[in-house]
Amino acid sequence: MEKNNKAVVVFSGGQDSTTCLFWALKKFDYVEVVTFDYNQRHNEEIEVAKEIAGDLDVKHHVLDMSLLNQLAPNALTRDDIEVKDGENGELPSTFVPGRNLLFLSFATIIANQIGAKHVVTGVCETDFSGYPDCRDVFVKSLNVTLNLSMDDQFVIHTPLMWLDKAETWEMADELDAFSYVREKTLTCYNGVRGDGCGECPACKLRQNGLETYLEKREEVNQ
Repeated sequence: MEKNNKAVVVFSGGQDSTTCLFWALKKFDYVEVVTFDYNQRHNEEIEVAKEIAGDLDVKHHVLDMSLLNQLAPNALTRDDIEVKDGENGELPSTFVPGRNLLFLSFATIIANQIGAKHVVTGVCETDFSGYPDCRDVFVKSLNVTLNLSMDDQFVIHTPLMWLDKAETWEMADELDAFSYVREKTLTCYNGVRGDGCGECPACKLRQNGLETYLEKREEVNQ
């Protein structure tokens, strides 16, 4: 097996990262996944990630990132902070400062340990909540920095970067993973699997994308 055809996927068990995992399994000879435990709002996320990794037979790393919880109080790390969208140019209450900076850095360290040159993440700036660490310019900048820091040539892949949620559903369908992603993943901020609670911002974004894609698919099949 070629050293440069291994990948590590940053994996939460949600729609985006699971779609990226299916993408990586098609693209690379060997894939491992890493999930970060930062005492997030619901531990169910980690359990879902473990189950999916088991289903797809990939090695699963769970890293303790509880320090992030101490440093970054927000709606994903505190039960007493309301989940809400940003207003007047402010970031949503679910933004975790430094999260993707740390996640991608540690994922790349794992990649270095297993002889992988590729790191995959489901960040996207087309259909997102305004998080600055989901932007293409951030990922490219960090990629350069990580290569300099380890004197190596890693590639951070962002297969969803320019896709909206409907197109992400379409990608899952093309990967023969549509039903699996819809039923098995956890995107909901309230910890409800599958189609979720239907009320939180993550569920609304996911559901709107799903409805748009299903309408498109039906038109094509007519």
